[in-house]
Amino acid sequence: MGRYIDAVCRLCRRQGEKLFLKGTKCQTEKCPANKRPYPPGQHGQGRRQKISNYGLQLKEKQKVKRIYGVLEKQFRKYFKIASKTKGVTGKVLLQLLERRLDNVVFRMGLGISRSQARQIVRHNLISVNARRVNIPSYLVDKDDLVAINCKDKVKIKIKDNLELAKDRTVPAWLAFSAIEMKGTVLRLPEKNDIQQPIQEQLIVELYSK
Repeated sequence: MGRYIDAVCRLCRRQGEKLFLKGTKCQTEKCPANKRPYPPGQHGQGRRQKISNYGLQLKEKQKVKRIYGVLEKQFRKYFKIASKTKGVTGKVLLQLLERRLDNVVFRMGLGISRSQARQIVRHNLISVNARRVNIPSYLVDKDDLVAINCKDKVKIKIKDNLELAKDRTVPAWLAFSAIEMKGTVLRLPEKNDIQQPIQEQLIVELYSK
């Protein structure tokens, strides 16, 4: 599977807003999006052209893909599932992305970024309902119990992550105990549980053409 290997801060600059891809660094003055608030490349500071409706739709889709670290093929798969599911397509799409195990690990503060949370999952350090799961795209469900399942040496690193993420609010659809390093899915996520502003209707319009 292909993956993005360039500096992720370039994605924020290209998007024109912070996507919080580097965890705590995004909150400091060292954040490149603060130092250089313009698109990357030699023409980044040039005059910006007006964006068409299609451009706005594409930009919003790219934004959501970058936030959750999902590539086009998988993102389109989520959209197909959402379009066939009862309910508002855009909201169901965001719900599917929020239910990803790597996102849940990040939301609980066990990883300082979604990319690190994905790595934690892939390294077989997470259990769901007492069973080890190493698939980042695994979708959690209501009443699922997500916990750290690793040696004490690794738990020290996880504790450091929790300390760095202590100011981050755990969303209302999750209950988490930092002492026990485990959490429970209280309910399925809603649109208002997502901290970053997303116009999911633009994505629906793009894929519906």
